[in-house]
Amino acid sequence: MDILKHNSEAWDREARAGGEWSVAVSREVIAAAREGVWSVHLTAGKTVPREWFPEMKGLEVLALASGGGQQAPIFAAAGARVTVLDNSAAQLAQDKLVAEREALQIRLEKGDMADLSRFADESFDMVLHPCSNCFAPDVRPVWREAYRVLRRGGALLAGFFNPVFYVVDKELDQQGIIKFRYSLPYSDLTSMSEDERQALIAKDVKPETLEFGHTLDDQIGGQLDAGFLLAGFFEDYWNDAATTLNQFLPVYINTRAVKP
Repeated sequence: MDILKHNSEAWDREARAGGEWSVAVSREVIAAAREGVWSVHLTAGKTVPREWFPEMKGLEVLALASGGGQQAPIFAAAGARVTVLDNSAAQLAQDKLVAEREALQIRLEKGDMADLSRFADESFDMVLHPCSNCFAPDVRPVWREAYRVLRRGGALLAGFFNPVFYVVDKELDQQGIIKFRYSLPYSDLTSMSEDERQALIAKDVKPETLEFGHTLDDQIGGQLDAGFLLAGFFEDYWNDAATTLNQFLPVYINTRAVKP
């Protein structure tokens, strides 16, 4: 299966349907960002601490797998030079919509988050990577490429799922029951049978994207192995409707990693 193509088409449908992660920011949000008042999310709940960000004016930012018209336009309005790379044309269209509406300069690139070969070494001062590497079968190339394209002293800000999210029975979770069923690393292609996957899709329990649950060794250890130094960390919750796990533990992890 062509995972990249499958997830691109799934996210195109999600964006056209007006999903939560595809709603472009308002004029009011952009106006405030131009005045220096702004915040962004890497995961569903908490905003990223403002101290994680350097001065935005003139900063070269890569919004990695970050289409949807949400983070990138805010950075552009705050004075950064922003490039968005995303696998979904419809998600990128949301950034284009805001850019044209607000006269913002945003470079749009369609592609694989794990392949940044179109960008030269040390091209960016910051890489923002919202919770999206669950759509990549191998997360370590994402960290290596982010490290390569960052300048010395630059930072990677990333959000991702606590791997426990992927070990529970998906259908029972929607019934309010937590039962461990799958092992890590998790893959929609191999951890579930095709009958199970199609049954869940039919019941609207799981989205049509293909997802992958990575170990902490690959998520955090992978950043360190790529050469980063961990400089910031916080956990985050989702909501009880999304997963029963939310009642027991933070579903998300956020990291700030610096290229020394």
